[in-house]
Amino acid sequence: MSAPDFESLFRTAGVTGWLHAADIDTGREIGIGSDDPLPMASMFKVPLLVALCRQADAGLLDPAERITVTGAGRSPGPTGISAMLDEVTISLRDLAYLMIAVSDNTSADTLLARIGQDTINAMLDSFGLDGTRVVQGAGESVDSLGRDTGHGWPFVDPDDIERLSALDPARSNRSTPREMTRLFGLIWRDEAASAASCAWMRGVLNAQVWPHRLASGFPYDDVAVSGKTGTLPTLRCESGVVDYPDGGRYAVSVFTRSFSTALNQPRADAVIGTSARMAVDHLRR
Repeated sequence: MSAPDFESLFRTAGVTGWLHAADIDTGREIGIGSDDPLPMASMFKVPLLVALCRQADAGLLDPAERITVTGAGRSPGPTGISAMLDEVTISLRDLAYLMIAVSDNTSADTLLARIGQDTINAMLDSFGLDGTRVVQGAGESVDSLGRDTGHGWPFVDPDDIERLSALDPARSNRSTPREMTRLFGLIWRDEAASAASCAWMRGVLNAQVWPHRLASGFPYDDVAVSGKTGTLPTLRCESGVVDYPDGGRYAVSVFTRSFSTALNQPRADAVIGTSARMAVDHLRR
């Protein structure tokens, strides 16, 4: 049985692509460029979510603790608290919900300040995920676009791309497709934290509102798609899990870099779902 021609699929969509997919229970896998280091963009919020749950499991924080986020100094972003104007008082776990469901940058950076990069990276080391690193918050990543180009995003010219530190895995939050599927596998097998915390994380990841990438490849009422997207200039990615009604469950991670710097690229978004579906179909045969 031949593997899908992912390279041709990605090229037709106007992108370069990297992919890894694995059967969570058998370990059967398929991929292309699975071990290449790549910028995570907002997918760094997944290891942050896991670290929050592990801190709660250890009694180091109370997820119901309420924290006040003032109107000043918020991380830029179009959703959640980042887009609000007034002071917000909210629990730590509801910050985590906003961080995942609508990719709220202010929620993420508030939690990151509480937990710390060192804690997250030590956790990743304990999982054997030494190719995954969190070195900056969402606000710092967004702000770097303006520093590197002089005019910020979404108005990025082709000549700007090579200057963007946010797209350099040596200088930004980074992972590989294989390590992202391994992290999701840990969550789905109740190995990333306590069983109760993993169940809660699965629910939060299933509440992500964006249907245009990974979920677009699985338009069925009885197939559940949970995940987290990431977006930067020319970078579109998503990692998550596809759950079938027969009990099959598959972790998938797709990263793409588009040839164009245009902000709206439906084909580049859709190929994430299409390639994921081809990979899962291959694993299910």
